[in-house]
Amino acid sequence: MKFFPKSLQYIKMKKKLSFFIFLSITAILIIGYFFFERQIYVELAAVFLLVLAIVQVIALQFFLKSLLKDDVIKENLKGRVAELKKDLEVSENLAEHKSIYLANMSYEVRTPLNTVLGMLNMLKQTSLDSDQVAQVEIAEYSSMHLFQLVKMVTDNAEVDSGKVKLNFIAIDLKQDLSSLFKVFEYQAWEKGLEFDFKFLFEEKDKSSVFGDSERIQQVLINLINNAIKFTNSGKISIIIDQTVGIDHDQIVTFYVKDTGVGMRSDEVKRFLNENKNMPAATIKDYRGGGLGLSISQKLVKLMGGTLKLESKENEGSTFYFSLQLKKTMNIKIVEDTTPTLHAKFNVLVAEDNRMNQKVIKFLLEKQGADCTFAKNGLEALLLYKILDFDMVFMDIYMPDMDGYEATKAIRETAKYKQHKTPIIAVSASAFEEDIENAKRAGANEFLAKPIELNKLKEMLTKYAL
Repeated sequence: MKFFPKSLQYIKMKKKLSFFIFLSITAILIIGYFFFERQIYVELAAVFLLVLAIVQVIALQFFLKSLLKDDVIKENLKGRVAELKKDLEVSENLAEHKSIYLANMSYEVRTPLNTVLGMLNMLKQTSLDSDQVAQVEIAEYSSMHLFQLVKMVTDNAEVDSGKVKLNFIAIDLKQDLSSLFKVFEYQAWEKGLEFDFKFLFEEKDKSSVFGDSERIQQVLINLINNAIKFTNSGKISIIIDQTVGIDHDQIVTFYVKDTGVGMRSDEVKRFLNENKNMPAATIKDYRGGGLGLSISQKLVKLMGGTLKLESKENEGSTFYFSLQLKKTMNIKIVEDTTPTLHAKFNVLVAEDNRMNQKVIKFLLEKQGADCTFAKNGLEALLLYKILDFDMVFMDIYMPDMDGYEATKAIRETAKYKQHKTPIIAVSASAFEEDIENAKRAGANEFLAKPIELNKLKEMLTKYAL
């Protein structure tokens, strides 16, 4: 784009020079005419011609200098373009070498690891006492952890290159993920951390789903590795919430919570800004060098979800995402015997994540609620002013106006002063500061994600009836 102004300037200069030459020729003809008509003397004509010649020489010199300058600029630009092409080739070669190196490294590490794991498995088949069994288990889980680290690096490189494809198969999440979590359990114990994981589901609704187990595990490996790495004391908690089923779909929410270094509010906002392509170096700074956050975002998005984050500096972080997965055909349809409140009531739900909207909608409607949704605090405030609600469920972290501000604004309305509508703060970040801030803003209760049905029923019974 920068070439066009210089080209236009060059054309204008040529036009000016042509016009000047035309004027010069005209001037010479006029001087010649007056000379031959004997209206001017020879000396005066010579002076005019000399001045005209000097002006022409200066003008020609200026034009040639400008022309030479343009040529130099063009040559420099050509040289710069050649350098950039060379740099691009070098970068492509480096990327190719990196890919080859990762593939070779993966092969070199996996080969002896497979041998170690195979020998450990053979050793388990022999007669071992209880102490020896425990020792073999620790060695096996440690080897599996190293295996998963290598796999994480190579898989992340594959995703980063854009070559990843999803492979949907029937999976049992509890069965597939329990062994994975056991590996991290030993890693956390070695660091002196508490580690627990639990699966929330109702036995009557238990079913396998269609999903990409490998990619789900890849995201969890990235997140759990970071959680352990950046937690020096306290606890790592993993929750798989598989309690919400809608028709032929199952909504599964994955939570990874830690009590580690956490993030500042501005860092959280930068992480949540998914509309911009964030370079890996930028995301790396978010948690002091965390691995795989950008990769995890891409994978979750590819599977139809959104990776969310709630964090407090020096208190910990909660990463979570929801996936809507198809149920397999082996589901047994069982009549829902869960007791409901047997009363219709209107609920305003402020929640910006669509997947979370489906989850809370299912849970509330199962109890007889009629839900109206707002995607941010400002929209919730406007809806509250024009419609009547028996309860308000307010997510804390939302764009435009967060849950704290929206709660305060609702409590200042004339309608609230008259009806005292109960407001329930909802968040996956259930730190003491969050609960205190929610109560300080005017919330009646605090409900932590994943939402436990019994606690939800208690609040509905207390406030909706």
